[in-house]
Amino acid sequence: MDAMTSHETTTIERPTTNDGDHERFAHYVKKSDIVRSNVEGVEVVALCGKKWIPNRDPSRYPVCPACKEIAAALWGS
Repeated sequence: MDAMTSHETTTIERPTTNDGDHERFAHYVKKSDIVRSNVEGVEVVALCGKKWIPNRDPSRYPVCPACKEIAAALWGS
């Protein structure tokens, strides 16, 4: 198989951190996880690895640079 027809995969390491600048950003999380968190009160995990129970309006914060970078690598710009 030549380079033009081979499939490439990317591995992205997600740090599990709950401190630092993560509190100042809105994070990318699966919509179904947000719904589950709202109903069951369980933590969600963002693309960057941040774990928390959502309780604030994400539109008031800039998007997490790590989440944005991971999303671009997974799904393109």
